Amino acid sequence: MKPRTWVVIGLVVALGWWWFQRVPDAPAAAQGAAVQCPPPPGVTDGDVPLQSPVPGDFAQIRLAPATLRPLAGFSLDARVLSREDYAIGREADLSPTDLALGWGRMREDAVLSQLSISQSNRWYHYRWQGEPPIPVGEIVRSSANMHMIPASPEAAKQLARVREGDRVRIDGWLVEADAPDGWRWRSSTTREDSGSGACEVVYVCSISRE
Repeated sequence: MKPRTWVVIGLVVALGWWWFQRVPDAPAAAQGAAVQCPPPPGVTDGDVPLQSPVPGDFAQIRLAPATLRPLAGFSLDARVLSREDYAIGREADLSPTDLALGWGRMREDAVLSQLSISQSNRWYHYRWQGEPPIPVGEIVRSSANMHMIPASPEAAKQLARVREGDRVRIDGWLVEADAPDGWRWRSSTTREDSGSGACEVVYVCSISRE
C-alpha cells in the first residue's frame, strides 16, 4: 500500500475518533445574561412524561443564537430508541443532538424488536413488517423525537454520553426559540401529535442515564 494511502486512512480514523469523542457545547448565553434552568416538577419513575405549568418569574432564557421562551415544564423517564447528532443547520446552533425516546410499551424489547427505527433531517422514523406490534396510535403517544438544548456544560457532557438502549431521565423545559431575524423554532406541547411540528424542543437542565 502506498504511503499516501496510509496517510488518508489515518486522517479518516482520526476524524472518526474526534467525532465520537467530542462533547458538543451548550449554546452560549447572550452577553450580560445569566443562564437559568430551574428544575421542573419531576416525573415518577416509569410513568408517562410529566408536563407542568411555567412559573410566572421564568419568562425567557437569552442565548446567543436565540431567546428561548418556556412553554411548559417537562420531565420524562424513557428509553433511548435512537440518537442522531447534528453540526449543520440553523437548529444545530441550539441543539446538537436529537433523541428518539420511548416510554410505556415503547421501551419493551418485545415491541422494539419488531420495529425498524431511524432518524434523519430532525425526523424520527419507525417501520414494521406485517402488523405493527402495538397499535399505531399507541406508538405515537408513547414515543417522540426530541431536540435537546443542553442548558450547561455539565448537561452537554451528560448528553454526549447517551447511547441507544439507555434508560434516561431528563428534566427541563419545552421551549420556543425566537431569533432577532424572525427565525422561530417551537416545541410541541402534546404527546398526541405526529408529523411536522410534533417534535419536542427541550431545554435540558439535567439528564442522567442507566
